[in-house]
Amino acid sequence: MNFFRKLFRRGPRIVKTDITRRFELIGRVGQGSMSKVWRARDSKSGKMVALKVLDKVKTRRHESRFLPTLKKPTEGEVAVSLKHPHIVTTYEHGHTTEGEQFLVMEFVEGVGLSFLIDVQNDLMKQRRLDFIIQLGDAISYFHQQNWIHRDICPRNILIDPENQVKLIDFGLAVPNTPAFQAPGNRTGTVAYMAPELIKRQKTDQRIDVFSYAVTCFEMFTRRHPWDVGEVGETLDTVLQHINSPPIDIRTLVPGIDEQIASAIMKGLAANPKDRWASIGEMLEDLKTVRSRLTAGNRDPAAESKKRKPDRTD
Repeated sequence: MNFFRKLFRRGPRIVKTDITRRFELIGRVGQGSMSKVWRARDSKSGKMVALKVLDKVKTRRHESRFLPTLKKPTEGEVAVSLKHPHIVTTYEHGHTTEGEQFLVMEFVEGVGLSFLIDVQNDLMKQRRLDFIIQLGDAISYFHQQNWIHRDICPRNILIDPENQVKLIDFGLAVPNTPAFQAPGNRTGTVAYMAPELIKRQKTDQRIDVFSYAVTCFEMFTRRHPWDVGEVGETLDTVLQHINSPPIDIRTLVPGIDEQIASAIMKGLAANPKDRWASIGEMLEDLKTVRSRLTAGNRDPAAESKKRKPDRTD
């Protein structure tokens, strides 16, 4: 009798999918720190999709950082709940026959924001503020669903052929609740991590405000607000976020619209109390700028070009 009681106390049976039979794997299109992504044809729907398969060992190691009682949602559970034009659509998630978690997502043609930051081409210069606002809209929606992303950075942002931003990768996302805001869990891309996260202090959605501001800064300057040096983006180098102020964007982009510069620099404040209280507030400021510049048909960084070359191009 005890055996049957224990048997029926178990959770629901996990149905596993043989992805090699269901999907035609056409080619690898990306690899993250904990996953591999294929362009694939789904025999079930006939759609071309992006198939993301999470590394079993690395995923288990990441999830073990949280107490079992917290019941951290999986990336798939977070992703399928999101419906926004600037967030990649996830159709379903599940487990492979090998016990790996997988996600079936829309396949986004286009380029990564990291590429556009690096080349600073005409598309980037002409649509930069639009991209920043689209990304802000995506993060604002994400926050309204009561999540913290924890990994806002250019490598997690795609630009499709219609110049629409798509925010991807929710593997580090957690609920915006006291239990998940507690000090201790230091995860993310180090050059974009807020000081309170690095110092293992209490966190909230303002860590995403900081990462968003770093990304905006990079979109205008092609560099980070701090000197990371030749050693690269290590935790030791980003401790400068705590010990030194960021470079003022105005010194790198002469003539940048003052309201844009102020919005970005406020987002980079070391103390979260000095930052924007929410992405929504920062976004409202940036949308005001766009309306003003659109009415005047001006590029937010164009004024400097009338006087001298932009040193960042």
